[in-house]
Amino acid sequence: MLKRKFVYDVKRPRKDRKLPVVLSKEEVAKILALVDNLKHRAILMLTYSAGLRIGEVVRLKSEDIDSKRMLIHVKGSKGRKDRYTILSAKALEMLRQYWKKYKPAKWLFEGAKEGRYLSIRSVDKIFRNACNMARIKKDVSVHTLRHSFATHLLEGGTDLRYIQELLGHAHSKTTEIYTHVSTKSLGKIMSPLDTIELAKGGGK
Repeated sequence: MLKRKFVYDVKRPRKDRKLPVVLSKEEVAKILALVDNLKHRAILMLTYSAGLRIGEVVRLKSEDIDSKRMLIHVKGSKGRKDRYTILSAKALEMLRQYWKKYKPAKWLFEGAKEGRYLSIRSVDKIFRNACNMARIKKDVSVHTLRHSFATHLLEGGTDLRYIQELLGHAHSKTTEIYTHVSTKSLGKIMSPLDTIELAKGGGK
């Protein structure tokens, strides 16, 4: 009884609720522009343009790209669920250029070993190198592209329910976190300092 009482009386500490780091559209454009390798640029463009997880993009197959419906079929993602997400016209054009040059067999982005897809570590390295060249000082990872995709959609007026579907979130609460980093509403609020007429001059 004493042991049972002890278990129920202990309060678990609250988990820190950290907001995701988001890149601006200009920062994303700069990062992509600095990636010279066609394969590397294609994988980063696809990750951002469709809001894919890194584990999802490396496991894509050519058959998952539906150019007629402009959709990407994401199979067996988090929670073992399938979903569809959007296929960008610019990403598709890049994929066609990539296909002509590399002609992938089983996996869309093949790794160094035959029959294997590109490793998550390799994609992370590609992204970090591009960020260093772009002089991005934010604490970012490949997953930041997914956060940026969702935030930019929200800022562009896309309904949160559709963003939830595209990201494959089981609960709307998970998607709602992007409302806290979006400039859609916060950007319209004027600081009270900007409404005050300040006297000219500085301090000593």
